[in-house]
Amino acid sequence: MQQLNAFYHFCRPHTVIGTVIGITSVSLLPVETITELTPRFAMGLLKALVPSVLMNIYIVGLNQLYDVKIDKVNKPNLPLASGDFSMKTGKAIVFTSLSMSLAMGILFQSPPVFTSLLVGFLLGSVYSIDHPLLRWKRHPFLAASCILIVRAIVIQFAYYKHIQKYVLCKPAMFTSSLIFGVAFMCFFSAVIALFKDIPDVDGDRIFGIQSFSVSLGPKRVFWLCVKMMFLAYGAAVAVGAYSSLLPSKLITILGHCTLASVLWLKARSVDLTSKASITSFYMFIWKLFYAEYFLIPFVR
Repeated sequence: MQQLNAFYHFCRPHTVIGTVIGITSVSLLPVETITELTPRFAMGLLKALVPSVLMNIYIVGLNQLYDVKIDKVNKPNLPLASGDFSMKTGKAIVFTSLSMSLAMGILFQSPPVFTSLLVGFLLGSVYSIDHPLLRWKRHPFLAASCILIVRAIVIQFAYYKHIQKYVLCKPAMFTSSLIFGVAFMCFFSAVIALFKDIPDVDGDRIFGIQSFSVSLGPKRVFWLCVKMMFLAYGAAVAVGAYSSLLPSKLITILGHCTLASVLWLKARSVDLTSKASITSFYMFIWKLFYAEYFLIPFVR
């Protein structure tokens, strides 16, 4: 049971949940009628989800392999930092996850899925691997770009096209829901990329990771992230207001106004001198990230 619990934390479950919800939401965008929700659609969705979750585990696992010393300061409860997993076990999980993910990507014969996995592998590797020209997490702009490209762009376009063309066999075309999703998630992914370093500022400073939180200070980055989220919610309300479909208009406007209100109440209660409070708010941002994927299919 202890090893299973360690594996759970090694996988960084909040990122896995984000991947599952994101791909599922995007996969629903090409669906026009309930009759298209067939066993073929379910199988196509599984062919997207399983290798993507494995690639997610590779990316977060690889980062932990190269961040053991930093995590002993920033995240001492992670399996490698705490000693619950040996480096050998961590490497085995990372290698197995990568091998299975790429093998499935080839086997399933969907170019968009394989492209997504390949981009995730490349960017996840250059983000973490400590080697000349790599270790992009040292550089705030490159680090944020890695997360934004995968979360906001690749996942949206690749899995939309996978379902639309290779599962539903429809001609490739982009919808307003997809474009909105990409634009909104660019903001949100940038926020996650910026905010995730705020609780880690002590360890990052010690080990020379020049994150925005280190160079600008946690308080400035915190409020920058909050303002970016408000800007995204405001844009979403405006998009909803121009919708010609009344249900879409109501759900989009009311949904985003509700999320923005909850964000404001939560942000005001954060103690920026408390790592626990900041970390709790970071996990709250992931919940807002999940919630957005439930709203995106209603943008029509």
